[in-house]
Amino acid sequence: MTSSVQATPRPVPDTPVSGAGRRPSLLRAGDGGRWAGLLVLALLCTAALVVSMLVGSRSVDPAAVFHFVVHPDPDDPVSQAVWFSRVPRTVLVLAAGAAFGVAGALMQAVTRNPMADPGILGVNAGASLAVVVGLAFFGLTDVSQYMWWAFAGALLTSILVFVIGNTGTVRGNAVRMTLSGVALGAVLSGFTSALMLTNSQLLERMRGWSAGTTASQPLEGTLQLVPFIGAGLIIALLSSRSLDVLSLGEASAVAMGAHPNRIRLVTLVAIALLAGGATAAAGPIGFLGLLAPHLARMIVGPHQGWILAYSVLIAPTVMGFADVIGRVITSGEVPVGVVTAFIGAPVLIALVRRLRVSEV
Repeated sequence: MTSSVQATPRPVPDTPVSGAGRRPSLLRAGDGGRWAGLLVLALLCTAALVVSMLVGSRSVDPAAVFHFVVHPDPDDPVSQAVWFSRVPRTVLVLAAGAAFGVAGALMQAVTRNPMADPGILGVNAGASLAVVVGLAFFGLTDVSQYMWWAFAGALLTSILVFVIGNTGTVRGNAVRMTLSGVALGAVLSGFTSALMLTNSQLLERMRGWSAGTTASQPLEGTLQLVPFIGAGLIIALLSSRSLDVLSLGEASAVAMGAHPNRIRLVTLVAIALLAGGATAAAGPIGFLGLLAPHLARMIVGPHQGWILAYSVLIAPTVMGFADVIGRVITSGEVPVGVVTAFIGAPVLIALVRRLRVSEV
């Protein structure tokens, strides 16, 4: 019977997995409305990036900022502030935000778990531990060296969480996978803290990075990671239809000619590229991967392609405004990872309250 299925049929919306998943989307005008919403998000994201360029620890005339972006002057202190601080931070916000947002959307799709994201499931912790190990024991000093460790740590952690969550008689259970990720993330974070606390030089170097920051990465370091993040984004978008089919359930996906294990493997590679690259650049920033896909799903409904497209704009928008808030909220600076935690924690509590107990 399966041999008669030659072409993959048009996937239908994924089976709701939570109380939030059953809510109707805000845009009901079809693809036209979704494209309009995407344009609005693109404008908001652009606004966040522009504000990130204009706001800093020192007051700079906006006209001077835009002038030196186009005409850099190595001898001008304002130009140096623009190109050594604001431009790198803005590029990092866009790259890391998009990566964390899409990585969270992929994790929620492949695990069919509405509470999945790289932070909660321990992927960021795995990438962080790998980076710290490389710095502490192997003399790594540059992002071009330790980014490979971040990719490996993210991939291994993703595989471990998926394997642990799918063992036993109940396969693909959202509760088991979430608990596995939280437990594994706690263990990995404990090892990371132990290494840093026993190495004063490493602690001093990684203190800001471990909280999630955009302040310490030079532009060249971010640009080295952009091709890998871009590859992860392309893989994610190309996998959207397969993820829609997988969301129907493993038996239905196989009957439709799909290969669930192959889809999961490709998705895990994309998650490793996205979460590993973003963590190597900005540190383990949490909640972006949880917040962005849920907001996207509320707007466009359970369609993976649109969820990914919206997540790639929502996450850097939130991260950009959070980074600006961190710069101006105190006389010093609050790392963006701390600000996103303040934003994301209430959202997580609200999501947990909306889900049925059996699903949380």
